[in-house]
Amino acid sequence: MTSKSILIVNPNSTKSMTAALEPLVEELGFSQTNHDYFTAPSGPTSINNEDDAAESANHCLPHLQHLLPTHDAILICCYSKHPLVPLIKSESAVKDHGKPVTGIFEASVGTALQIIKPDEKFGIVSTGKAWEAILSEAVEAFLGTGAKTNERFAGVETTGLNATELHDAPADEVRRRMKEATKRLVRKGQIGAICLGCAGMAGMNEMVREACVEELGEERGRNVKIVDGVQAGVAWLEGAIRTNF
Repeated sequence: MTSKSILIVNPNSTKSMTAALEPLVEELGFSQTNHDYFTAPSGPTSINNEDDAAESANHCLPHLQHLLPTHDAILICCYSKHPLVPLIKSESAVKDHGKPVTGIFEASVGTALQIIKPDEKFGIVSTGKAWEAILSEAVEAFLGTGAKTNERFAGVETTGLNATELHDAPADEVRRRMKEATKRLVRKGQIGAICLGCAGMAGMNEMVREACVEELGEERGRNVKIVDGVQAGVAWLEGAIRTNF
């Protein structure tokens, strides 16, 4: 199998968040693909709203442009409708060679839609309250379904912690808030999949699973799919570069 390479971009400037992504990617076992990591050299340490996302794109793009020709695919690891996704798709080194680019938001929503049953919905657990409206609007725009979005999408529940606080706050507090947000989401009914709505939630699947089991019972709680956007993104890009999509 021909060796390929995926560039995994953390558009905030917190290197520890980038490091937390590496075990998730390695767990997938795509040993024939090189995974290279990029952390924003400056700019927001945590992307907490759309203004931060726009600022982070300005800090990242000039430093990414020389890396694009040497990679087969690019993943943007910010759970938002991040401007780097369309910006990088428009770069000639990407556009002229048909290289796949996605963000963890787009990858997780696409994955969730494919794994839920016809009578189920997916939802998102994210960080600060501002993301409830931002991500709800982003899902509607991504799906292009307008008022019918709610037929498959249950909404967004948030922890009140930003991306850096997910790692810096006391572990018990993080667990409590993650579980409370998850329980609020599953109480909406018919939740078949939950997307982890922040790259900073890497490795927090078990907190979400625990909350699902406590709220729904062992059998139903174990059946809810938990979608990590980083893994969903890498998996989709792996398929895309191997099949020349």
